[in-house]
Amino acid sequence: QVQLQESGPGLVKPSQTLSLTCTVSGGSITSNVYYWTWIRQPPGKGLEWMGAIAGSGKAYYSPPLRSRTSISRDTSKNQFTLQLSSVTPEDTAVYYCTVSLTYLRGDFGSWGQGTQVTVSS
Repeated sequence: QVQLQESGPGLVKPSQTLSLTCTVSGGSITSNVYYWTWIRQPPGKGLEWMGAIAGSGKAYYSPPLRSRTSISRDTSKNQFTLQLSSVTPEDTAVYYCTVSLTYLRGDFGSWGQGTQVTVSS
């Protein structure tokens, strides 16, 4: 059973870069089948797919966030990381890491518990 756990600061100042790490256990982030994914949920809104990184290392991004988002990985630690630059209060959300089992943007398997990130000065 794949398990995921998010970590990172809960408070980020406007204009700074948000950085979160997802630690994966029970599965390898280099698996060619899976897409390791970041999703967020702003308060009072639905889930927003942000992007993913495949087992090959290729990253995919949501077009509205592409210019501010970077997803990378550390295979030695079995972790993948989200960086979101130039944040504003609109980036306040619960951030989740999850895994797409067969195709991008869907067929989600295990989820992390989520981490609240607040953008405020």
